[in-house]
Amino acid sequence: MAKILLVDDDPQALSSTQKILELSGFEVVTAIDGQAALDAIRNPGVKTTARFDVVLSDVRMPRLGGLEFLRALSLCGESTPVILMTAFGRIEDAVWAMKLGAVDFLTKPFKRQPLLTAVNSALKRSRGRPAPEALKEIPAGDLSGLLIGNSVYIENLKSMICQIAPTAATVLITGESGTGKELVAKCIHLQSARSKRPFVALNCAAVPEQLIESELFGFDRGAFTGASIAKEGLFETAHTGTLLLDEIGDMPLPLQAKLLRVLQEGEIRHLGSTVPKKVDVRVIAATHRDLKEAVRAGTFRQDLLFRLEVIGVHLAPLRERAEDVSILAFHLLKKVSERHNKLLSRISEEAMAILTAYPWPGNVRELSNVVERAAVFAQADEMRPEDLPTHVVEIANNEIPKTFGPNISVPLGTSLKDVEEILIRKTLEATSGDKNMTAKLLGINSRTIYRKLDKSSGST
Repeated sequence: MAKILLVDDDPQALSSTQKILELSGFEVVTAIDGQAALDAIRNPGVKTTARFDVVLSDVRMPRLGGLEFLRALSLCGESTPVILMTAFGRIEDAVWAMKLGAVDFLTKPFKRQPLLTAVNSALKRSRGRPAPEALKEIPAGDLSGLLIGNSVYIENLKSMICQIAPTAATVLITGESGTGKELVAKCIHLQSARSKRPFVALNCAAVPEQLIESELFGFDRGAFTGASIAKEGLFETAHTGTLLLDEIGDMPLPLQAKLLRVLQEGEIRHLGSTVPKKVDVRVIAATHRDLKEAVRAGTFRQDLLFRLEVIGVHLAPLRERAEDVSILAFHLLKKVSERHNKLLSRISEEAMAILTAYPWPGNVRELSNVVERAAVFAQADEMRPEDLPTHVVEIANNEIPKTFGPNISVPLGTSLKDVEEILIRKTLEATSGDKNMTAKLLGINSRTIYRKLDKSSGST
């Protein structure tokens, strides 16, 4: 029997939805807001002895609303599909819900069939999801399956990870968004003696300030209103393993002092408790911010920065290692082709020229999204320029001519009409006859190319 966690602060809506689900054969556990639901997931009681298959939550609730609850769910290592419900039906809420990971969005009042259709669809995802603790183990020294690239930078990064991993030192990973900071943290964990122990990640920027302390350190029963049961924190969950504090630069100042104490003393205190508890956790921190600048601005503690940056690892943006773009693109294409049941195995020369020339402000994450989008829209067995997003093609066009080969020489005295024809024909050759690409490179309309070539043919 599938188990559903139903979250709604409206008693009448909660009761009627619960009745529909139970009459349809589902086991239903209810919660009156996101905080209560989070507690039910993190601390299953007698009535909730198994993982939930689906979470069905209202959007607007006191204490912890649906969107905040959705953010907080990731802290529990939960990949449970979430369906959000709202009586307001705002497009903005739906967009944010999907961005935060919701699988569906229902507008109240809804009828029985749309509800059951959404739940059954979510169940298909739920039954195919991996266990949250599953992490691919790799042999010591072998990072080739995770860190993709053949540049000197990648080789140096692999070497550094293999040196860092066996130690107990805290590590601060810096770099732009999308450069793979969490992946590098996982590689350090997997190469360490803690590899068979938990790897737990917390995104400090994604958690409401009022939740982050209890998530990290846990709390005792009665610590605050609504704390009906005790809950362990992520330091306890990661005991003997590794805790990644992602976006550490967004951690509130008061909490930074408490984190510093944990790093110095190796012990935590639950909220509402005076009894310290020893924890054995390797801490890795990551951020895209300049923490030295944050120290100068008074938003980050200098003593905490010293404690975190025992070893510093800076990840280069993708634009600084353009030689890795092609191998990364092929690697990502293989993965997304398998996921979407596509027979894509090649990337055309023109498409690869665009990928290589584009500056990738979103780094590897953006490249992954672009390759996946192209794979979905591709009509052939190879990725072509027309499969790529327009903005990527347009921005890359400023650099692409450099990749097409030699300059065009025109004898002095050649008429302007003939220069135009030579330039068009040579550019067509360079683009393998792609008139749309040629037009973009020359900054003219594609119809102009047809017209000028037709005139040229007519005059001969």
